[in-house]
Amino acid sequence: MAGVIVPTTLNSHATSVTKLNGTNFSEWKEQVEFTLGVLELDTALLKDKPAPLTVTSTPEEKNLFNAWEKSDRLSTMFLRMTIATNIKTSLPKPENAKDYMKAIEDRFKTADKSLAGKLMADLTTMKFDGTRSMHEHVIEMTNLATKLKNLGLSVDEAFLVQFILNSLPPQYGPFQIHYNTITDKWTVNELANKLVQEEARLNQQGIKVAHLVQGAGHKAGKKYNSGQKRAPPRSNEAGQHPKKKKKENLCKFCKKPGHFQADCIKRKEWFEKKGIPYDPNHKPK
Repeated sequence: MAGVIVPTTLNSHATSVTKLNGTNFSEWKEQVEFTLGVLELDTALLKDKPAPLTVTSTPEEKNLFNAWEKSDRLSTMFLRMTIATNIKTSLPKPENAKDYMKAIEDRFKTADKSLAGKLMADLTTMKFDGTRSMHEHVIEMTNLATKLKNLGLSVDEAFLVQFILNSLPPQYGPFQIHYNTITDKWTVNELANKLVQEEARLNQQGIKVAHLVQGAGHKAGKKYNSGQKRAPPRSNEAGQHPKKKKKENLCKFCKKPGHFQADCIKRKEWFEKKGIPYDPNHKPK
């Protein structure tokens, strides 16, 4: 390597890289390595420090040593410029760029595992609800699979196809049945193209995907604006039964309201007429 190309301003490149915030190590590392590679400043990340120069060192060895030192110095600066301040202060002082990257990686392995679990849960439970286009839905699921791959968890294309199919609502039931009955296996791109066509067909037929109602315990119904008055309830609407009047006290002996059988004067007179001792609780056998 004859020399190292040094950018006029390293800061302009650093601002284009996502800052390391503790939960995005894999994404940050990928962008850092790509940027330093494009700038031809990644020698110190890829190779160990050359042997110290001596009086017998050849011109080529001197060039390699100088190139590595410059790469190491600028790479270390670049790494620190792309790390959030609260994280930067907690990291050990870097000896060189390669060891610094290793220390950062060791620190955030656990965070990556937690992120992988969340991404996998999102990928396996995501549902298409019609709030976005089918194309955007498939792209998002594909991006989740890519992020998992960056974390070391590759999602086989056949599994990703099945996850996408599982995310479809009932309106796409015939489409799913068709896929299960054919022998060919589709790629994600083939599935995406066919789903976009199916979405257009359903829209032409006026079949819309119903949006999920958010919030448990709330019933879906007509919504009223804050300034809109509700009409008073109508009485005796169709399908509604009028409320039954509360039963009044009704005597079973004389069949007249206002008292019970035990208090009925006519019943008492009837007992006296028959010569039977009056018993208010008497029941005929």
